[in-house]
Amino acid sequence: MQKHNPDVPQRDPHSFSQPSAVCVQHVSLDLDLDFDQLQARGTCTLSLRRTDPSAPLWLDTEGLLIDSVMAVPMDTPVPFELGPRDPTLGQPLRIELPSACDRVRIVYRTAASGAAAMQWLSSAQTSGDQPFLFTQGQAILTRSWIPLQDSPAVRVTWDARIRAPKGLRPLMSAEERGGDAATGYTFAMRHPVPSYLIALACGKLEERIISARCAVWAEPEVVEAASKELEDMERMVAACEQLFGPYRWGRYDVLVLPASFPFGGMENPCLTFATPTILAGDKSLVALIAHELAHSWSGNLVTNATWRDFWLNEGFTVYLEQRIMEHVYGVERAKMEIALSMRQLAQELRTLPPGDQVLHIDLAGRNPDDGMTSIPYDKGAAFLRRLEQVFGRQRFDAFLRAYFDRYAFQSITTSQFSEWLQHDLLDQEPKLAATVDVPLWIETPGLPADAPFAESTAFLAVDVVREAVSSQKSAAALLALGDLDWNTQQWLRFLADLRVDAAVMAAIDTRHRLTTSGNSEVLCLWLELAIAADYAPAMPRLEQFLVTVGRRKFLKPLYEALLRTANGKERALAMYQKARPHYHAVAVRTLDELLGYAAPTGSGTQR
Repeated sequence: MQKHNPDVPQRDPHSFSQPSAVCVQHVSLDLDLDFDQLQARGTCTLSLRRTDPSAPLWLDTEGLLIDSVMAVPMDTPVPFELGPRDPTLGQPLRIELPSACDRVRIVYRTAASGAAAMQWLSSAQTSGDQPFLFTQGQAILTRSWIPLQDSPAVRVTWDARIRAPKGLRPLMSAEERGGDAATGYTFAMRHPVPSYLIALACGKLEERIISARCAVWAEPEVVEAASKELEDMERMVAACEQLFGPYRWGRYDVLVLPASFPFGGMENPCLTFATPTILAGDKSLVALIAHELAHSWSGNLVTNATWRDFWLNEGFTVYLEQRIMEHVYGVERAKMEIALSMRQLAQELRTLPPGDQVLHIDLAGRNPDDGMTSIPYDKGAAFLRRLEQVFGRQRFDAFLRAYFDRYAFQSITTSQFSEWLQHDLLDQEPKLAATVDVPLWIETPGLPADAPFAESTAFLAVDVVREAVSSQKSAAALLALGDLDWNTQQWLRFLADLRVDAAVMAAIDTRHRLTTSGNSEVLCLWLELAIAADYAPAMPRLEQFLVTVGRRKFLKPLYEALLRTANGKERALAMYQKARPHYHAVAVRTLDELLGYAAPTGSGTQR
């Protein structure tokens, strides 16, 4: 088997950097956070490995204002130049390096209008009376607040000192080393990580201890509910260690962010960022925490080298998430989660072009966010479940452990994974291997015929009710079946693709009050149905939800549902204009394109 040299990073088409010539090894940040100007200011010191002594240092930037670049420790200025701006990649920063110089210090500021990765929230957009800041770097937005080689192929260790206004507490995706409000809080990450995993949050925050290595952080108004909902975090970490090997990151904390966070969660090492939309009050949505925790092995420990290899992060993580849920909450819960995810995959396969249905997607000339569909997540997980099905759980678990050990703290490509799969699993069991067409799974559109599905007995009664309501189109059909003591997953099964009129929705709502549901997953599906049925009582809640929640998973289908109705674009744009200032740049990009929205010159998404 061909051996990959982890010291030579893969060339990434979504980065201007040339790490094979000069590669960043360590990043040291010293930043002040200005909540009035919505700006971070300070220095970034980069330690380098120079393979080509004559080559310049190429970095990625987006909107950064570079004041000076100094050679360290000489503290002498060195020439630098910002190149032309690419609408997707930002601007390259070219730095001439003196001979024998292996460190440079960049004095810089983030864009005055707000960096794309940084969402600055006013106190009106938080749960309390203080402003808030968080960063979201994946896929290629870290370059908008740190000048670096913004590629998952380049792994760095890093440290930081962060100063913030009095009363606001910075947190980062690393071990906290001390400090205070006066001198700044300090952090250090001793393991090499890709740039998108460097994360920062700052606000009025409180901590609740879950175990010796786990804690929950959130604003004071949210922290008690969050810590109760996430009290099984330590059980999840222990389950992962039992299944997939040691947890190598020290702490596993979760920070529950304000509702404008564009994703369900982000797997930042030591400190997962999570949306408050998972706080349903009954732990029914904590699969998201299992997912982000699983990234501590798949994604953070072993990382996709380019964004076309994204399924190596997410397919593995969904598979591990499902195994964690089975271990902690039982087989039936896991089966329900798998069945729901496969339904979502089937739905998306009906709308995606063939080229976007392959695991090893070609993203040349495109924004890597275009590849963040159900394909890398759910098709990737189905491929791994198929391997488990063929080779048996015991053998496949051994393969996974060996994989994580072999590539620990490395970034790899699909080709490297395929080589390891061939070497460590397929060649060992050739008769079984003959029943799995690996290239079909990885390189071909659609879902192979041998894809494994899961079905839960808990869904049988749901399907009976669903068929009765769908076929009779009558509220009486639902009312005749009495009260429905269903869990979240059963409600999601019932509501998915249901087509009823406003009268039936009113009957359901009278009994089960779904319009006022505190469960965001159930509410989102319900609001989609309400839009299609023109169910007027749900419209105020729809507008409230769109303005207060920034999670892209919910926003996109709701705006799409509006667009399918009469005068839908007009209604959607009216709501979007109110809501857009509350959304992160990640969500704004998706929705601007979906709605054909042209932002007025100078408008932003930060306030």
